[in-house]
Amino acid sequence: MKSTRTMLALVVILLGIMASGAALAHGRGHVRFGVFIGAPAFWYSPPPYYYYPPYYYPPVVAVPSSPPVYVERGDAQPAPEQSQSYWYYCADAKTYYPYVKQCPGGWQRVVPQPQPGS
Repeated sequence: MKSTRTMLALVVILLGIMASGAALAHGRGHVRFGVFIGAPAFWYSPPPYYYYPPYYYPPVVAVPSSPPVYVERGDAQPAPEQSQSYWYYCADAKTYYPYVKQCPGGWQRVVPQPQPGS
């Protein structure tokens, strides 16, 4: 540290001598020589801290989704159809309509049943 200051002082003195020599070369005859005592005109300053620029996120884009698509597989058994019709049973004749056209005791509405064994 001390050698750096000494070197700096010598450089300042030599620059002063050279400047005075350049003034004499112009033929004026005036010589000015001065000694500066004090802090040097420059000092080391670390470089400023680098800040990254702010990151801007891209705008949000909302895209409506399409409705789901269902694919029916062919190997599945379809559900049995629910019949909206009824069978009509005559208890007096012990048979169903249309085999009997009239039933004196009244018709009973029955949900259709599959035949046994089928």
